[in-house]
Amino acid sequence: MKKKLNKTTKSNLITYAMVVIVYIIVQLLVSGGAVSSLMKGLLVPLCVYSILAVSLNLTVGILGELSLGHAGFMCIGAFTSATFSKLTNGVIQPAGFRFFLAILVGAVFAGIFGLLIGIPVLRLKGDYLAIVTLAFGEIIKNIVNVIYLGRDSHGIHFSIKDAASLGMDADGEMIIKGPQGITGTPTDSTFTIGIVLILVTLFIVLNLVHSRSGRAIMAIRDNRIAAESVGINITKYKLMAFSISAALAGVAGVLYAHNLSTLTALPKNFGYNMSIMILVFVVLGGIGNIRGSIIAAVLLTMLPEFLRGLNDFRMLIYAIVLIATMIITNNEKIMNTIRRFLPKKQAQPVKEETK
Repeated sequence: MKKKLNKTTKSNLITYAMVVIVYIIVQLLVSGGAVSSLMKGLLVPLCVYSILAVSLNLTVGILGELSLGHAGFMCIGAFTSATFSKLTNGVIQPAGFRFFLAILVGAVFAGIFGLLIGIPVLRLKGDYLAIVTLAFGEIIKNIVNVIYLGRDSHGIHFSIKDAASLGMDADGEMIIKGPQGITGTPTDSTFTIGIVLILVTLFIVLNLVHSRSGRAIMAIRDNRIAAESVGINITKYKLMAFSISAALAGVAGVLYAHNLSTLTALPKNFGYNMSIMILVFVVLGGIGNIRGSIIAAVLLTMLPEFLRGLNDFRMLIYAIVLIATMIITNNEKIMNTIRRFLPKKQAQPVKEETK
């Protein structure tokens, strides 16, 4: 007898299949010359934002905690991996293996910081937690902007003052140049690698959500007191979700850093606006809805580019679309009207058990 797949496995496979089908379609369009150079340049950022949206949904949707410091974890993953790639460029071969190690470095460092930050921060709730995580993201960005790192024949030199205080030899190489960031990072990121990382992110998040640990995390979200009364370790599972979310944000940062020749910790890259934008992806895609996060990230990233021909009005239209979407998705009457036009699932007949 053939084993039937359960509902959860089917849903997961459909999600993976959707990503693979989109990848195949885009590759066919690119090979056929139907994709402009501008859209080609958006392919890797689309993967970055999709990973960020799915990872933040783990904290906001599954754990139920509002975090505004996701860009900080992305910044940690980006700069640690870019530094690793610069230091080992030409030493570790081939380039694909070096990039794989860079992904691990970015994920591990971001996950460690997520664990360290989560220990004190997750004791807070609601707006207080959001404010502290927001402050963490800004602190990380400002710390990166004052770091000077270089190497010469005597080893690695570090300073938070200026480049002259490093005391390097004349033939020394600067790795991190303070506000100027890192230049010359190997551009190893590709659309194919981005899709693979999206699939890995989905595999980790979906399997966690539907596991015993995931059910414990959602129990904490729904009713913390009831979860604690049945013996669920609140601190353990909250830290688990938060650190995994941070590690995946670090992976997105690695992909982002290796798509640019110059990496700087500017506010537009890793600041408050980036964290808010990721949160918008999660909210519009549906809090707790993993597929919706990816769809929202893709659509909202591409929308300003489609409206670029409208010049000054494109951001106004973008804002109107956001407001309209939030009104529609949060209005039960409108959603019920939309559901009437959707095909209804046929109820499966209940089989009577024979004694």
